[in-house]
Amino acid sequence: MDPESSNFELAQWPVNTTIEAFKAKWHLEGEPLWNSVFEMHKNKMQIKNANVAIPNLEKILMATFRLANSKGFEAMSLRDLKRETGISMGGLYAYIGSKNDLATVILGVLLKYMDKVIGGLANEDLAPVNYLRAMVFGEIYMMEILNPWYYFCFMELKGLPREQQQKAMDAELRFESIAINIINNGIEEGQFSCEKPELLASQVAAQLQQWHLKHWKFKLREVTTEEYGKFVFDSLLLNLGIDDMFKNAPSADTRQFAG
Repeated sequence: MDPESSNFELAQWPVNTTIEAFKAKWHLEGEPLWNSVFEMHKNKMQIKNANVAIPNLEKILMATFRLANSKGFEAMSLRDLKRETGISMGGLYAYIGSKNDLATVILGVLLKYMDKVIGGLANEDLAPVNYLRAMVFGEIYMMEILNPWYYFCFMELKGLPREQQQKAMDAELRFESIAINIINNGIEEGQFSCEKPELLASQVAAQLQQWHLKHWKFKLREVTTEEYGKFVFDSLLLNLGIDDMFKNAPSADTRQFAG
């Protein structure tokens, strides 16, 4: 076996940027996710028993996603939520005080994980190209796993209070700002060539957003998450003047193991 391939298989996220390595590092679904939602929101709820609260929180938030997709969050009422969940109005108020509370929880959970997954990459000792790779694949894996949360925050943004709108926009700008800084660092180190890092970062953000906004189209064409991530990353490298050796590398840059 090629020693570089062996090292790649043993590597963990974010050196290994396969979806398996990502899921081994970040648990963004099932029980870990809903436990996290409860911990973030429990001080605002009347129900403090996790065994009771967590299943109902999941039921309420998943029903919110379905109703927002079918009729829009602005048009959705708590009575709609009552019918969809089978939870009484009094029961709903034990978990949420208003529709705005629902939006706050959804946005808060998404921002928390974006900060931990993408923001946390700053603590890793990654070369610029590997940093960008982990950003692209990390963001698209999050979009895959947390698709209803991303879709809600993007599509229902106009109906959120101004403060929440600003937080959502700030998160997108922060992603672009991180990418811009990495690109500029790569330029300074002589690894990248790019005249307009700001426009390139915006282009990457827009390409990634297509994964949750037009997911049906990629599913129809049988495009996998990793395939799309690689396409976005390859396009990014092309715009940075990176040679074919990087462009055709596997999901983890095995060259970092050389020497």
